[in-house]
Amino acid sequence: MNQHLLPRNVTRIEKEETFHFSCHPSIGCFTDCCRQLELALTPYDILRLKKGCGLHSEEFLDRYVIMEQEDHETFPRFYLTMVDDGRASCVFVSDVGCTQYQDRPGACRAYPMGRASIRQTDNSMDAFFVLLRENHCHGFQEHQEHNALTYSTEQELPIYNRFNDAVATLLQHEQIRQGKQLSEQQREQFILALYNLDQFRPLLLAGKLPQTIPLDDTSKARLADDEALLLYAIEWLQKILFRN
Repeated sequence: MNQHLLPRNVTRIEKEETFHFSCHPSIGCFTDCCRQLELALTPYDILRLKKGCGLHSEEFLDRYVIMEQEDHETFPRFYLTMVDDGRASCVFVSDVGCTQYQDRPGACRAYPMGRASIRQTDNSMDAFFVLLRENHCHGFQEHQEHNALTYSTEQELPIYNRFNDAVATLLQHEQIRQGKQLSEQQREQFILALYNLDQFRPLLLAGKLPQTIPLDDTSKARLADDEALLLYAIEWLQKILFRN
């Protein structure tokens, strides 16, 4: 993406290009970035947060997630609920920081950096990084130096990127680019498989999902792990949405 297509406060940075940034409780703007925002959630964000909260995925969705979809959009979008406190604060922010810090969403981990992943014609994923400079943020005045790669590692982003790139193969599929729309059943299957894993799993194990084969004991044991199940769900959706 060319720089002139980006907002003024967003600049593209190379993987090894350095910048100074740090966030900590002593900084004057601490937790300001957790307010007045719309925080989109990826499937892996929800996987981590629902486990961190000790909730069934359906309960987490009901309690903390808002789903939106415009008529022209192929896929629904998921956002974290904000508190009605006059500042639209994140439901998990407190005076001492994030109460779900270990499982905070990828966008929170990446801030003030962003990463875009674009599917190429050969199905490979081309990723690039950007830096967001907001007026309220004092973190750029700190002395700690990073580059995109080291900062990503420090914030444990590679695992988030792995799952987000896998989901991007659905969102950016060639049939979607050509205007494919989902049926209501496909939309429900998309939500179930990616965002409601604790409901998806028993249906899968009971053989109640289309285009699946009976699972052996080894596969059932492997899919007891949420991350393995999410990758399985993405592959299942490829068949459901694009190979009928």
